[in-house]
Order: sequence, then structure tokens, then C-alpha cells
Amino acid sequence: MIVCVCNNVSDREITRAVQMGMQSMADLRRNLGVGDCCGKCGSCAKRIMRDAAAACPQQRGMSLAAA
Repeated sequence: MIVCVCNNVSDREITRAVQMGMQSMADLRRNLGVGDCCGKCGSCAKRIMRDAAAACPQQRGMSLAAA
């Protein structure tokens, strides 16, 4: 689903970015352009980022070997 209409950024792109190590809205803004224009996507992007981080062992401070 498209989260940021202004910059055509999908939920999958946000999830992939979190898996690659992005940890903040500033990271998403800088690298994907999320929330850079009208800002209406901010709350949805934050929720997707939080959910992706919770599902990603690296973001929880665990290695894949320990999981």
C-alpha cells in the first residue's frame, strides 16, 4: 500500500528500510522522502516503522543466530 502519496513510498519500502537499519522518521525522511511534503503520512509511517522494528530481531538488539 502506498503510505506517502507525495513521494510514492510504500509500506514495503518502509519495512525494508527498517530492516536495513533506519530507526527514525528523520532516517525515513532523509532516505525515502516520507513526510517531506504535506506530512499527512507521518502517523501511518511511524506505525509501520514501529511494527517492522518489533518484527526485526536486529532492531530489538538480538542477532539472527540468537532468535
